[in-house]
Amino acid sequence: MAMTVSGVDTRGGQHCETTALGVLLRHEGLDLSEAMLFGLGSGLSFVYWDAKYLDFPFLGGRVKPFELTRNLAATLGLDLDVRETTSARKAWANVTEAVDAGRPVGLQLDSYHLEYFTSRVHFGGHVVALYGYDDSTAHLVDTAQQGGAVTTSLTSLAAARAAKGPMTARSRSFTLRVPAGVVDASVRDGRASSVRGDLAPAVRDRLAPAITACARAFLDPPIANLGHRGIAKAAKLVPGWHARSADPARDFAQTALLMERAGTGGALFRNLYRDFLAEAADLLDSPDVRAAHALYAEAAGLWTQVAGLIERGALREAGAALDEVARVEREAMGRLVGLADISSPGGISSPGGISSPGGISSPCGD
Repeated sequence: MAMTVSGVDTRGGQHCETTALGVLLRHEGLDLSEAMLFGLGSGLSFVYWDAKYLDFPFLGGRVKPFELTRNLAATLGLDLDVRETTSARKAWANVTEAVDAGRPVGLQLDSYHLEYFTSRVHFGGHVVALYGYDDSTAHLVDTAQQGGAVTTSLTSLAAARAAKGPMTARSRSFTLRVPAGVVDASVRDGRASSVRGDLAPAVRDRLAPAITACARAFLDPPIANLGHRGIAKAAKLVPGWHARSADPARDFAQTALLMERAGTGGALFRNLYRDFLAEAADLLDSPDVRAAHALYAEAAGLWTQVAGLIERGALREAGAALDEVARVEREAMGRLVGLADISSPGGISSPGGISSPGGISSPCGD
């Protein structure tokens, strides 16, 4: 038996979770840019993680997997239906129930098992959208670098969903419904909402709370590994990475790859947040948001510079650049932290809660 959800826009984005969210929301009539999804989900953060089970320290630039989805749903008042199970039969039934009802479904899984991945690495926080299946094959939407609309066998998909280890979930699947008021009634029938044209006021009203939540978490992290404190810590520790690595050429190149090309949108997600602030500045007409946008444009360039310095092994220079990054981002978030009361519409959960990324090889891997 074959089943395909009609009318699915299968374009791939830069980052896996925002790509999947875009697929699900466009099918509901809400077409937001990938940067807007990332920003409304309070997705930006930073973590410096080093642990005994890691071969090399990890630099992360966003909140933990699926936290962005939960934040976005809370911010926009979306109906988020999350299913988890340890039963392979029930896991597949959760998917087919959604697709057979005409809805694409999001899946969190381990990308290592997906057959279309050219570089096989274990990452249990990968997210895709599934919009069709037959007796042997699943039809998915992944990032543009992975091919956008892709297929994998049902056997490989089951293995990816059932995988255990860091960042994995129990065959997690989810669907989203957009309630009335988030998308103008005029665009629900056959035309998606545009962020600059038909965007409902209900979405614009939630921009400031999402920005404020992200800024507060970044400026006041619970531990020194996170937020601006984490970047400052990285500035001190990165120059010592030669002694930390058994194979510096490999580890430095891998770190730079993860920062720039492995599903981050470049500059460790700072390009995405910069572009979000540009859109938000137009919608809110706020001098603080405009100032923060300029600062994040600077920070994005610095992060790309840091990645290049690390790849070349110029670690002392990378540390100095990270010091500057910490200053710039701290100033930017300082402009944003008072933008709105966090108790405004949305009720965002704490976006700074990054759990241990143990075993991460690639956020959305190339």
